[in-house]
Amino acid sequence: MSGSKVSKRRRNGPSRRRQNGGMESLTKPEAAFVSRSCPTYEILSEEGLHRIEMEADRILCEIGIDFKDHPATLEYFRKAGAKINGERVTFEMGMCREIIQASAPRKFVQYARNPERNVQIGGKSMVFSPLYGAPFVRSLDGERRYSTIEDFNNFVRLSHASPYLHHTGGTICEPTDIAVNKRHLDMIYGHLRYSDKPFMGAVTSREQARDSILLAQIAFGEDIVAQHCCLSAMINPTSPLFYDADALDSLEIYAENGQACVVTPFVIAGASGPITPAAILAQLLAEAMAGMALAQIIRPGSPVIFGINTMGLNMRSGAPIRFDESWKCVVAAGQLARRLGVPYRGGGSSTSSKIPDAQSGIESALYLNYTLLSGVNFLIHAAGSLEMGLCIDYRKFALDCDMLGSVTRMMKTVDVSDSAFALKDYIDMGGPGGNFLTASQTLSGYKDAFFDSQLFDSSSFEQWRENGSHDAAHRAELEIRRVLNEFEAPKLDASIDEALLDFIARRKSESLDVIG
Repeated sequence: MSGSKVSKRRRNGPSRRRQNGGMESLTKPEAAFVSRSCPTYEILSEEGLHRIEMEADRILCEIGIDFKDHPATLEYFRKAGAKINGERVTFEMGMCREIIQASAPRKFVQYARNPERNVQIGGKSMVFSPLYGAPFVRSLDGERRYSTIEDFNNFVRLSHASPYLHHTGGTICEPTDIAVNKRHLDMIYGHLRYSDKPFMGAVTSREQARDSILLAQIAFGEDIVAQHCCLSAMINPTSPLFYDADALDSLEIYAENGQACVVTPFVIAGASGPITPAAILAQLLAEAMAGMALAQIIRPGSPVIFGINTMGLNMRSGAPIRFDESWKCVVAAGQLARRLGVPYRGGGSSTSSKIPDAQSGIESALYLNYTLLSGVNFLIHAAGSLEMGLCIDYRKFALDCDMLGSVTRMMKTVDVSDSAFALKDYIDMGGPGGNFLTASQTLSGYKDAFFDSQLFDSSSFEQWRENGSHDAAHRAELEIRRVLNEFEAPKLDASIDEALLDFIARRKSESLDVIG
């Protein structure tokens, strides 16, 4: 779907005014991020954690990591005391961990254009962000096609409108109608123009990372960017045990500017890594610690996030799959991150399904459940994913946002304050045999006592039939159309907007288009 194709006519759908559910665009944000009070799930024992950490150190010490075509990285590590053999770097046992724990912050604030939307990443906070990197989109008419800049901007609008997404992410979907070497400029402009939430910068080259910093300086001010984290960036090593020049260039640019590096190895069990969860975790930890240590060597105190992405391999089809054993890795990696003392990024609501059907709902809900149990701090791929992230779907995006609203409430423990108990109501209602429909607690709290989903129907069969017998996907379609029709972009100072557009036009004029 593109915004121009959405009918301006009002459609029969969820009411515009909501108490809880839906994707109502807010003039003032609700909570800028989730502060959890529920405990995490500890899947690994102390002995198991120690064994995985020791195996990760053995990988770094006895095998090492290759840093390709990047002399600056080799020099950073040489000065820090690592051993260099060609492009292979090995580390003394515990060296990377010591470097990280000496200076990496346990939590930090990423600034937003609207200060009320600043998010804390780390500690007991959780920040939800949409899908990242989909080359395909499934539109509201069911067509699967390459995504465009209009799709990208639509998903920024939808991310801004949802009270359950705290961050608009990065490359939500690839705008394939713009040259490969220039599309990052349009995407960052989209984040800044159609939202005032935090966002991620570009990472596919040194120039794109630098452009991201310069655009942030225009939007926030050079002094603000110099003193605070205003961007986060996804840094992906190439598993197994390899960093390419583009990833290292991007890491260097973001780290030296004090911006957050989400160092995220991607291991496919049986392909780019071993097949058992314990060995996968050891490799993930080794790869991530090397990158996070490098960021601390470049600029001590620069924010880093331990990220993981792992899948299994369907040996019948050769397709990656994400269930059971990889979910164990998500939960266990949260423990490893907390012991290391850095924020954790992992999990999501991805699915192998090709459409927003029962399979997509079940897989996404299970994956999200284990993600929350892991104690995740920064959740990318929280909404919209199909085909293990290759495709973003408008309808599933809305359904996932409603699911995020529901599970957010589960992250709060049970209220046992005096006001939570209803002893006076028992007395007022006459004791045994009464009811609580007109009790004072019911009347004062019924509007927000429970999560009120607008997309998951809880009416009776007769009410559902009278309302058109719509399924959840159809209700999501109506909601998406409504939000995009009624969307109003947050304010952006005209002089800042002009400066952003001037910078983008100048940068685009400096090179020929690269078609990919």
